[in-house]
Amino acid sequence: PSLFRKPVPARLQVLEMAAGDCDVAMAPEPGAMSEADMEREAELFKEQGNSFYAKKDYNEAYNYYTKAIDICPKNASYYGNRAATLMMMGKLREALEDAQQAVRLDDTFVRGHLREGKCHLSLGNAMAAGRCFQRVLELECDNSQAVTELKSAEAVLEYERIAEMDFEKGDFRKVVYCMDRALEFAPGCHRFKILKAECLALLGRYPDAQSVASDILRMDSTNADALYVRGLCLYYEDCIEKAVQFFVQALKMAPDHEKARLACRNAKALRAKKEEGNRAFKDGSFDRAFELYTEALKIDPNNIKTNAKLYCNRGTVGSKLNKMQQAIEDCTNAIKLDDTYIKAYMRRAQCYMDTEQYEEAVRDYEKIYQTEKTKEHKQLLKNAQLELKKSKRKDYYKILGVDKTASEDEIKKAYRKRALMHHPDRHSSASPEVQKEEEKKFKEVGEAFSILSDQKKKARYDTGQDLDDDGMNSGGKCFPVKLLKTSPCCGTLTCQAMQISMLIIFSRHFSVARVALVLKRLVLGIFSSSLANAQPFLFNVTGCNSSKNKSIPMFPCV
Repeated sequence: PSLFRKPVPARLQVLEMAAGDCDVAMAPEPGAMSEADMEREAELFKEQGNSFYAKKDYNEAYNYYTKAIDICPKNASYYGNRAATLMMMGKLREALEDAQQAVRLDDTFVRGHLREGKCHLSLGNAMAAGRCFQRVLELECDNSQAVTELKSAEAVLEYERIAEMDFEKGDFRKVVYCMDRALEFAPGCHRFKILKAECLALLGRYPDAQSVASDILRMDSTNADALYVRGLCLYYEDCIEKAVQFFVQALKMAPDHEKARLACRNAKALRAKKEEGNRAFKDGSFDRAFELYTEALKIDPNNIKTNAKLYCNRGTVGSKLNKMQQAIEDCTNAIKLDDTYIKAYMRRAQCYMDTEQYEEAVRDYEKIYQTEKTKEHKQLLKNAQLELKKSKRKDYYKILGVDKTASEDEIKKAYRKRALMHHPDRHSSASPEVQKEEEKKFKEVGEAFSILSDQKKKARYDTGQDLDDDGMNSGGKCFPVKLLKTSPCCGTLTCQAMQISMLIIFSRHFSVARVALVLKRLVLGIFSSSLANAQPFLFNVTGCNSSKNKSIPMFPCV
């Protein structure tokens, strides 16, 4: 290649050799500015910057202050002015650097110390801010601005101290309050925001916590604390897979992040135990599933949503193991953790139904139906209300000691056995109280048998329909009929006999019990001592067997 190199002139070779051996004094460029001229031009740029600053055009002010610094980099006031501009632009860290440079150039620059202190305070470094304000007071003991800012720094330190103590106690609500107050003085402090977001997550206010963490990540996507809080919110919302991803990312940014490491370990352990318990339940190993869910509940008491699901799952297992009270308690714990958890309400309501606690079941189904108005939930509520209504009547099956599925023969046998057991003749030698009690039971046995031995009555009883005597007649459609009134009775035997005759004629329209009741009234009326003042007889008929006879006229007295 040297063969094709152009020859260098001898004069240039001499100059190159001289430059290699020593510094050559170069002649000043034509039109070069003197130091005084440079200072005047820098001052001109500063004045232009001040003008734009007054107009709140901070970008232009920043540019002109930068030009002034480029010309005179040893002037402390230029750095101080640019620091003030950066503070107005919200660039606190850059402003802090300029303020620190200003006081390094001039340690007596009061405004420089004030601006450095304000930057420290806004960024949450209250102790460093206090030192800056103390320096200002050393230079100017009557500086009111420094006194005010020093009090603000002391207040922030106090809020930090209280918040640290309350966090250890688990009083996260008070920590949020302290951080809100501290952020009024230090709006640019990421540390305070992260602590607030973490406590919001621990309080279950996940959207608020996510919002704070997301704001920080928009400004600094590598902030390990913000990544940890995002993962914590997802973890507490039972999105464990995504949570683990954020914890891992936070550990990549900060391998020594102890909280992220602990949360990641808990998340993985919780996921593994829950999945293992689910598999055991599907395989029918209910005892094993119960143990696994119990172990999972011990991993992290602060994980409300996941623990609510674990309690509900354990309640389901308890119902399978016929541990109904345990199942109810587990569902109640799930609801305490998450009062919107419909599945826990459903499981508890079913347990209440199985244990015949119908009032509690109705309350749960009402809550469910208010939250989700579906046909299924409406039917479940109706069923519970029907069972509650039935439970408030006499339990004829229980009186006879038979199941609801008992056959006719079983009912008859049970009736004979109970009737003999409570027959008054068997207790004739007992005390009056015992005789009265046994007589009552004997009547109840007869009543129970009269209902359960009649298929139609039994069907009405089983479906929860009303069981008054008037509505238990066979044939025809049961419907209420108006009260039938007679004209005032004169009280003579002829009149009374006519009343009885009319009752017998129309007796096929009424139940036997109603006929017997009216006959009793008539007989008593005949033998009454005040026949002349006899009152009209009222026939309260509620079981007319013929729909054609909507009203049955009564003959007046003759």
